[in-house]
Amino acid sequence: MMYQFTNQHAVCHFQRTTLDLKNGFFHVEVNEDCKHFTSFVVPDGQFEFNKVPFGLSTSPSVFQRYVYSIFRELMRKGIVIIYMDDLIIPAKDEDEGIEKLKKVFEVASKYGLEIKCKKCQFLRRKVEFLGHVVENGTVRPSVAKTIAVKKFPVPTTVKQVQSFLGLTGYFRKFIPAYSKIAKPLSDLIRSDNPFVFEQPQIEAFEKLKKLLTESPVLSIFQQGKTTELHTDASQQGCEAVLLQEAEDGKLHPVQYMSKKTTPAEEKYSSYELEVLAVVNALRKFRTYLMGNHFKIITDCSAFQRTMDKKDLVTRIARWALLLEEFDYEILHRSGQRMQHVDALSRYPVAIVTSDTLTARLKRAQQEDEYTQSLRSMIGSNNDSDFFDKNEILYKYVDGRELIVVPRDMQTEIIKLDHEKGHFSAAKTEGVVKQEFFIPNLSKQVQNVIINCVPCILTNKKSGKKDGFLNPIPKEDVPLSTYHVDFIGPLPSTNEKYQHILTIVDVFTKFTWLYPVKSTSAEDALDKLKVQQKTFGNPKRIITDRGSAFTSKAFGDYCTNENIQHFQITTGVPRGNGQVERIHRTLIPVLTKLSIADSTKWFKFVDPLQRILNSTFNRSTKWSPFELLIGVTMRNKEDLHLRDLLMEKMMEELQEQRDELRQDAKKNIQKIQAENKRTYDRKCRNAPSYQRGDLVVIQRTQFGTGLKLRPRFLGPYRIVKVKPRNRYDLEKVGNHDGPKLTNSSADLMKFYSPG
Repeated sequence: MMYQFTNQHAVCHFQRTTLDLKNGFFHVEVNEDCKHFTSFVVPDGQFEFNKVPFGLSTSPSVFQRYVYSIFRELMRKGIVIIYMDDLIIPAKDEDEGIEKLKKVFEVASKYGLEIKCKKCQFLRRKVEFLGHVVENGTVRPSVAKTIAVKKFPVPTTVKQVQSFLGLTGYFRKFIPAYSKIAKPLSDLIRSDNPFVFEQPQIEAFEKLKKLLTESPVLSIFQQGKTTELHTDASQQGCEAVLLQEAEDGKLHPVQYMSKKTTPAEEKYSSYELEVLAVVNALRKFRTYLMGNHFKIITDCSAFQRTMDKKDLVTRIARWALLLEEFDYEILHRSGQRMQHVDALSRYPVAIVTSDTLTARLKRAQQEDEYTQSLRSMIGSNNDSDFFDKNEILYKYVDGRELIVVPRDMQTEIIKLDHEKGHFSAAKTEGVVKQEFFIPNLSKQVQNVIINCVPCILTNKKSGKKDGFLNPIPKEDVPLSTYHVDFIGPLPSTNEKYQHILTIVDVFTKFTWLYPVKSTSAEDALDKLKVQQKTFGNPKRIITDRGSAFTSKAFGDYCTNENIQHFQITTGVPRGNGQVERIHRTLIPVLTKLSIADSTKWFKFVDPLQRILNSTFNRSTKWSPFELLIGVTMRNKEDLHLRDLLMEKMMEELQEQRDELRQDAKKNIQKIQAENKRTYDRKCRNAPSYQRGDLVVIQRTQFGTGLKLRPRFLGPYRIVKVKPRNRYDLEKVGNHDGPKLTNSSADLMKFYSPG
């Protein structure tokens, strides 16, 4: 951006105006179709942004494009220079400055841009722009930034080293051999190096602070002036300085460049390193040098002759092609005359990362009574764990110096560390303990994670399941309750059958299998009417929430026939468990029987139904057929035996039937009790959700492309509390999931965003 000051007449600009747009991103409207992507939930409800919010990854680029489109004509004419919400208007004199300012204001007014006047500078000879002070053809770091460097505390962690390098690195163009000076510090941030801040690191730290606080000055580049590029290289790195002739006839530095060599580059010959230095310098200063004639000054005489050769090794040839873009001449000077860059490469001598968090911690400590009480005891207490350092209270724990976090910032600090990867409680606690001391940390970490919205939506419920098993009450007569469900789709048969409608009598476990062509309500009702002809109507029917069973036609049929229709809770298939168990048996058996031709499964359904109903059942200790009819099913294998016993059995049938059914009921209840004990051992009492509570519900279906979607949907509001830990819910806001649904306690969590 600073390059835009370097047009041909930039240096003679004595008047400059800088403007700052108020709440920059809020000038841009959000497309109506995209507003739901900016949705957020607070205790008062769910809201969406009408203007582009801060914090979205695309906000800066969208806003920059928006401002450019508004001022594009003025930018083409050189009237205004823009970076994000900062505008600068250069002018030769006051009259030109006012005229240009009017044009900018007219465009800003036309598009409704708001300007923050207290941050503006009007018709100044010296202006501060993007952390730089521009004055009389020179540029230097702003006072605020140099003060930040001067007051930067001695780093005690890798993170603090990174912050310091980020701050000084933004101004590395002012510092000769920056990479060499900073090498002891930059080596510390490598993962394979231990953190040891000793004499080399201290010297590098202090030297960088000294160089930047001495107010280094660079000249502003001017098109058409005599320009020279001086380069040098060594095994440790390559450096360059871009020089330009000023009005006093002397060469003044425009910008410095330095770069450490990589492990591979360290193996280059001295000649290749010199060429590499030139190539890196040209890449760095390309915006200045393209289209301008300049001199490359080097102490490597072989470099000049190499560029004239026809046969070059591959690496040098590739670099030579890069040089073809530029208009240059190569001059050789001896090393004695190149000491100003030779020293840069041989002696170990931007984005601004402000230490905002540390400053806030410092202020918060000064206002926190607990922290002040600890500080007051430092001198009068034998406890040497607490100490002051750079006016910040620390605690020494297990060999580490930890910042004591005041109460008002404890939750914020924990959130910052937790949101780096939404770690578990133990991992988050470990990350926090690396830098901060917070009393009762474990409890506070738990509270933060419980209220973390991404974790609420993504994490599985841990520990025992909520709620105990609730068996369906059983009656002592058959044909009272049916479990009904479809299975399929199966391979289509010649008769177009693709599904099976399964009906299971709850008491006897008697099963009816009806091949059907679809899972529609019409097919289900047709088979229930067939059932009705022989067995009449049950008292109640239990189904899932498939479209056939939630249809108006099915509901009307049950109402007209005086049948209670119960629909199981979404995502709780155990509510229809009896038919689900039949299906688990049905599919593998049909697969084996029709392995030769899977489209012939239809012909095995009737024999399979007969086998199911004549087979001993573990729950009742009898076969379903015996409990329903009172006799053993006649099969062709034992017809003779059946005939001999039939007369006797018929005599005893009436007196045995009641006894059989009572015995069956006891057996069922015994199995239910056993199942309940087994299930309940893994469960706990369900939370008592109330009407109006906000919850999230577990996603029960994962189709294509949903594997990485959150495991929970929400928030939902409870609209009805039902028996057996079941709830009716309605959706709150705009997110995935049905508008109205129901769920059970073991598939729900409280929604409590922090």
